Amino acid sequence: MKPLQQKLSRYTDPQEAMAKGVYPYFREISSDQDTEVLMNGRKVLMLGSNSYLGLTNHPKIKEAAKAAIDKYGTGCAGSPFLNGTLDIHHQLEDILADFLHKDGVMLFSAGFQANSGVIPCVTGRNDYVIYDEMDHASIIEGKRLTFASTLKYRHNNMEDLERVLQRCPLDAAKLVVTDGVFSMEGDVAKLPEIQSLCDKYQATLMVDEAHGLGVFGREGRGVTDHFNLLDKTELVMGTFSKSLASIGGFIAADKETVNWMRHNVRPYIFTASIPPSATASVIAAIEVMRSEPERQENLWKVARYALKSFREAGFEIGNTETPIIPLYVRDNDKTFMVTRMLLDEGVFVNPVISPAVPPEDTLIRLAWMATHTIEQVDFAVDKCVKCFKKLDLLH
Repeated sequence: MKPLQQKLSRYTDPQEAMAKGVYPYFREISSDQDTEVLMNGRKVLMLGSNSYLGLTNHPKIKEAAKAAIDKYGTGCAGSPFLNGTLDIHHQLEDILADFLHKDGVMLFSAGFQANSGVIPCVTGRNDYVIYDEMDHASIIEGKRLTFASTLKYRHNNMEDLERVLQRCPLDAAKLVVTDGVFSMEGDVAKLPEIQSLCDKYQATLMVDEAHGLGVFGREGRGVTDHFNLLDKTELVMGTFSKSLASIGGFIAADKETVNWMRHNVRPYIFTASIPPSATASVIAAIEVMRSEPERQENLWKVARYALKSFREAGFEIGNTETPIIPLYVRDNDKTFMVTRMLLDEGVFVNPVISPAVPPEDTLIRLAWMATHTIEQVDFAVDKCVKCFKKLDLLH
């Protein structure tokens, strides 16, 4: 065996978890992504999906996807830069630009590409990228790829952010990047304070709205709109794989920034375009999101009830104030164990262990959809209480 294969063969964590019967990844689903899914021939309550508005089964969205395949085929066979730009792509860009009050929008085949491609593209030597320590992995990847100096501030700590900004020359280009909603912990960025500090120190603000779009703001415009900062936030990133029930991502900005990015973001130039069916799905999903405000209202009704119920049951759920609810376990092995126990009880949840979080902060992550019911919340709480008590994680 060659040295590279020898090194890789020493990674046996998955095999060890499988041997214990607690391996929690790549679990096979044989149905659509609804509040209940079919696994191994039985229905399971789905609390691991990011389909916050419950749109993956909406008939209008499915019809739009089918019609796009009939008209355009299944793929573009090239990047947007060359042969992969369709009129439907420009249509979606215009819709999003208008929706988010920005000059322009660029589409990406994945949200991860938007962050990991844009951050190193708009910053370079002698610039600074400043990021929250709990930012999404795609932001971390982007800061790894940049030639700029990268500085980290403590999670949602505005005093530390100001300390970091003070270290940078006032006339230097500075990009502050934060999640709007932090995807594991469920808490919300302190955008008013962050924007104020960006103005004070002449920094540009970029907000990842992956988990805010469809959840916060007027008609689901996100956390930046929730805080009335959409017009002041220079770069707004988002994904289509959550509230908008498809795949892909985007970045919205002023015309000069978009012009630069269109001709310089490498993942955009060298990756095939988002498929026509996915593009049409997003257009339809935005229409549904705006025309059915009761979905966002019901999402918050369910989320608030769930937040109250889990707190009253004695779970440690941190500072979440969103439909994302972390149940802290603070032990890698027990996180895997309780994930398996809950699945046996008919509840699908996602485990979050190190290195995604520090070992002392491991958790299981629950995410609620607009289509969940109060009865399903009660069912989930009861099952979580039962499983956590068996592992002596709840008293």
